[in-house]
Amino acid sequence: MPATASTGEVTIEINGLRRTGTVEARRLLVHFLREDLGLTGTHVGCDTSQCGACTVEIDGTAVKSCTVLAVMADGASITTIEGLTDRRGELSRVQKAFHDHHALQCGFCTPGMVMSVRNLLRENPNPTEREIRHGLAGNICRCTGYHNIVRAVESLASEGSAA
Repeated sequence: MPATASTGEVTIEINGLRRTGTVEARRLLVHFLREDLGLTGTHVGCDTSQCGACTVEIDGTAVKSCTVLAVMADGASITTIEGLTDRRGELSRVQKAFHDHHALQCGFCTPGMVMSVRNLLRENPNPTEREIRHGLAGNICRCTGYHNIVRAVESLASEGSAA
């Protein structure tokens, strides 16, 4: 669709690839990612920025993509859950820790949790249990009770390096 007053062109680097699209001015980034770019690992949960299922990294910072208009991300570098595995399909350290510590059940919250944990560990590479729980307060998991998620993060912290 050609750009009009109610649309805008967006060019972003997404998971290392440059992508361009024309979007309605009011289109949320989460919908642009899922519906226009086919990156369905970023989930739509609550539509009120409460659950964190839509968390992605924008220019290296964890952001709930339901709070950002796609046009606001123009020129940004975005990493989604799909961008964490390497070319061979190997899981990232955070994903592997979630797997190893059984830190997921239904998996709906997992992409947002993983993206938030990466941000937490960049800001605080050796968090206490209390700091981990505080750092994940913006993400809701309805299955796990958080115990194994916290253990996964603790295992990464004990290894001494971030995501």
